[in-house]
Parts: sequence; structure tokens; C-alpha cells
Amino acid sequence: MSRHKPKKKSKALKIVLIVMLLLVIAVVGFGFSIYHNINKTAKNMHNPLDRTPEVAREANLSLNKKEPFSVLMLGVDERPGDRGRSDSIIVMTVNPKTESIDMLSIPRDTRVEIVGKGVDDKINHAYAFGGVEMSMNTVEKFLDIPIDYYIKMNMEGFKEIVDAVGGVDVNNDIDFSVGKKQFSKGQISLNGDDALAYARMRYDDPRGDFGRQMRQRQVIQGVINKGANISAIWKYDDVLDALGKNVETNLSFSEMKDIQKNYKEARHKIDQYQIEGQGSKIDGIWYYLVPQEERERVQGVLKEHLNI
Repeated sequence: MSRHKPKKKSKALKIVLIVMLLLVIAVVGFGFSIYHNINKTAKNMHNPLDRTPEVAREANLSLNKKEPFSVLMLGVDERPGDRGRSDSIIVMTVNPKTESIDMLSIPRDTRVEIVGKGVDDKINHAYAFGGVEMSMNTVEKFLDIPIDYYIKMNMEGFKEIVDAVGGVDVNNDIDFSVGKKQFSKGQISLNGDDALAYARMRYDDPRGDFGRQMRQRQVIQGVINKGANISAIWKYDDVLDALGKNVETNLSFSEMKDIQKNYKEARHKIDQYQIEGQGSKIDGIWYYLVPQEERERVQGVLKEHLNI
């Protein structure tokens, strides 16, 4: 009898090895499927720009050398037959050495020079006049920093992205309602429709556009945190579908991989900023006016974070 035991053990070992091999093949196949679909989505989103920057770097940006970089995020309210305006304008600077992200919201009514148009106007009109390129050039000149990348997002489609990552959690600091939706003070969970309404409200907020900008940053940070969570892998089809339909960027797939590899820890520390000013009418039109000293203060914060 003892002579048969090794055979049984050998047979059992073979079964275990076969099961493990099948699991490895399944995982590798799943990983390849994710990689293939991410690559496909990244190509669909990719829209490079051939522009002459208003603020140029002394040398080309190197993500492999872990150099800080900047991103202009545009939330665009697009309508059929109309390019629309940038409903949300956020500049992010990412520094891997300090493992942090600075996030600055620019009020859409901020009066600035519209680069390429030759007029002073509301900053969100730059997109209406000249799309992403004019928006990037205008923001560059206003902040006096290079804008390396852009991410344009369809605000109506933003709710699909929130739903795709399983919703977001935010800490709401005021009670308010939008239509039939009630948003209570404290920690709340939002689905896509709720998140869009939450991010857009400003008229019932005593802080006006500043409160609105803060909620936009909260939702974006929530999406970043949820998207980086391992549970999002199991929803990757929905996430990629939502991104492919609603997001456009000049980031290539290769650059996305470099950022994931070299900058991923920065998402754990996000510092949010706002630019101070006051509202005033000029020729009957309401603008948000930023004093020069405040503009220089914000420029200094961003330049320090970019190491320039």
C-alpha cells in the first residue's frame, strides 16, 4: 500500500499545479484584456495639440525624471451646434517629490486677456472663441506658468464617470437643495446625477462661485480616489466606456503609464486653492476682478510647486 501513496500525492500535486496554472492564465488574460481596452480608450481620448505656448519651459518635460507637471482641466457644457463655454476651469500641478497635488479653481467670470483674441473678457469665453488651445494659452499667460497637459470633460457626461466608479463620497458643509434633490450637511454619498447637481449649485451658496468651485474639486478628488481603488478594476469596462465618450486629452497612453508609475502617490495629498478678487460691472457686464498682487501670490504658489 505504501508504494501507491507517492502516486496519489503526485496526482494531487498535479491537480493543484493545473488549477494554479489555469488561475494564472485567467488573471493574465484578464490583465491583457484590461491593458488592451485601456490602450484603445486612451487612443480614443487622445487629441494632441500643435501650439506655441505662451509660457515655455527651458527644456522639454520629462516624466521619467519625475519632473513636476501641470494640467488644465476644463469642464465644458457643450450643446448641439454650439461649442459652448468652459463651465469649470481648474489647474492642477503635480509634484512627485513632495507627493502632492495643488488644485486651483479659476472663477469662470474672471476678467483676463484672451490670448489670440486681443480683448479682455471672461476667462471662460476663451474656449468659446478658440477651444482648448486658446484656453491653455490664456490660462498660461494669466498664471505665468507652463500648462503641459489638458483634460476636457463633457459636464453632462461627468455623471456617467461618477456612476462608473461606483459613486463618490464628499463632506458637504451646508444644507441645500437642487430641485427635488436634498443635500444634507455632513458626509454624503453621491451617484452621477447627484454629483452633477452638487457640483453645479451656486445660487443658494453664500460663497457664490467659490462654494461651487470647492464642490467641483471635492467631486473630482472623489473620482480620483475611487478610480485608484482596486475595486474599480472590476468596473473597468464601465469606467473606460464613460471616459472614452466624455473625455479628451493630449496625454498619450505612454504618458499616462509614466504618470501612474512615477506620480501615483501624489493623489494622497491634494491642496485646494482659490484666487481672491471681487465682482464688479464694466460697461454693464459683471466680471470677477483679481488684483495684481493676488495674481502674483497665486503664481508664486504654483511656480514653487512646479519647481520653476
